[in-house]
Amino acid sequence: MTNTTPIRCIIVDDEPLAVALLADYVQKTPGLEVILRTTHVLDALQAVQEDRADLLFLDIQMPELTGIQFMKIIRRHCAVILTTAYTQYALEGYEYDVVDYLLKPITLDRFMIAVEKAKQRLRRVPEKLSEASPVHVPDHPDHLFVRTEYRIQRVDLASIYYIEALRDYVAIHTGTGKILSLESMKHMEELLPEDQFIRIHKSYIIHRNKIDFLERGRVVIGKEYLPIGDTYKEKVRVKLGLL
Repeated sequence: MTNTTPIRCIIVDDEPLAVALLADYVQKTPGLEVILRTTHVLDALQAVQEDRADLLFLDIQMPELTGIQFMKIIRRHCAVILTTAYTQYALEGYEYDVVDYLLKPITLDRFMIAVEKAKQRLRRVPEKLSEASPVHVPDHPDHLFVRTEYRIQRVDLASIYYIEALRDYVAIHTGTGKILSLESMKHMEELLPEDQFIRIHKSYIIHRNKIDFLERGRVVIGKEYLPIGDTYKEKVRVKLGLL
């Protein structure tokens, strides 16, 4: 995207007045253009998936699909500014690397601040935010934040023994118990530092410092015998310096 190319904006909110207000703000802002303004979240989803947007103004609480669910689907396909009347969703929004979080009622000056952040983000990523965009990395490398069913949970890296894939969750096994998270194994693998954690199986990621021993193609951590998948054996040997 060049400096002369308008930023294509989509506005989606189930409240028509909120859509109208944001559309008015966009029209008053140089360098932005409205591609779609809608109260129908599925129309917005289709437009984003068709690569018609650079920037999305997204309400969080909508009847058909929440803003959080929307972001799970598009996976950083475009830059997102969240709009909502509720403050409790801020942390979860930032887990998806949103540009900014606008609390209703939205003023023009606060809108302009968010837009400037979006412009800076889009200058760094000329085409679009891809799935390969950096995931959320905590400020302190000794912990991370994961989504559970009801909250955003802090987990100290040193407390993790291993992570297990379940049907709809991952189980983070720690020294004090088990945390069920809505994260995927792929996302967990991206979040965890490679020098501390090793993927040994499609269903297991382990903390290398918690290994007691290896035996017959299995990693033993405490009383747990975790299998090493065939496709992971060479990587495990390299990571553990066994070659």
